Amino acid sequence: MPVPADIDPRLLRAFVAVAQELHFTRAAARLYVAQQALSRDVRRLERELGAELFVRTTRQVTLTADGERLLPHARRVLSAQDDLLAAFAPGRFRPLLVDLNSPGLLTGRRVLHRARELAPDCELMARYESGLTGAAAELLAGRLDASFGRFAGLDPALRSGLEQQPVRYEPMAVVLPEDHPLAARTEVPLAALAGETVYAGAGNPRTLEWTDLASRLFEGRGIRQAAPLPPAVGDEEFERIMAKTRHPVLAVVDFPAMPRTVRRPLVDPVPLSPVSLVWRKGLVHPGLDALRRAAAGLAAAEGWLRRPDGGWIPATDERVMRG
Repeated sequence: MPVPADIDPRLLRAFVAVAQELHFTRAAARLYVAQQALSRDVRRLERELGAELFVRTTRQVTLTADGERLLPHARRVLSAQDDLLAAFAPGRFRPLLVDLNSPGLLTGRRVLHRARELAPDCELMARYESGLTGAAAELLAGRLDASFGRFAGLDPALRSGLEQQPVRYEPMAVVLPEDHPLAARTEVPLAALAGETVYAGAGNPRTLEWTDLASRLFEGRGIRQAAPLPPAVGDEEFERIMAKTRHPVLAVVDFPAMPRTVRRPLVDPVPLSPVSLVWRKGLVHPGLDALRRAAAGLAAAEGWLRRPDGGWIPATDERVMRG
């Protein structure tokens, strides 16, 4: 008789209970079922397997050789089922790991804070992976669950395993040494950067999508990208490198304040950094649902997805940001 393609775990649970008690009445009481129902499940399992599992007499119940052979397999299956049910029981989901890129950036932080309010029973834990390119590999490997950034700037091979939800057109800015000639302006027209060398993450393999965005923005405007440098880690190192190179740094308007620098929005046109919430395809988690609701709610309330007049984004990002 062929072995069935799958076996109802209830039948295995009935078998294991009898195997442990070696008594149908006690096993039925343990499972809170009628003895007749338990006996029926055991007989059905024997029919499906084509094997006798117990020797039954009026005085005792013992396992057959086939019953002994089945027992460790049945225990492993039931243990795995118990683990699965525990993992997905209400309130028992594992923590959701959410990458915010850098500690000072506000868009992801605000979405995460709102998601925690929407799903107080979920644990949403922040991580900082520097850029979406670096985070994407972690997402696909299951070591991260969600991140934020420019989805269109990812390699197509990475995008194929991910999903995204547009969150914000984030206006871009430039960070300048406080004594830079452009620092006196309240806004910096892009044309004023002509002839400047601007740092935009070149050399950082985790932020390739940002460096690519800068290349598209600078093209035809006479703005040079600064040569690759290892990423500056910490305020002190950032200040030292900026004082040494004197290069403006491409950023967003919410970029955190740094010592001895000023941040000025870019205009004419207003360049926009397209930000999406990004997660691994097939991920199911109430924390992700909360993130998506939080992102949509904030985008609607704050007008994050309304493009300003003359706002600039690369043509490659248009379709992505239409969702």
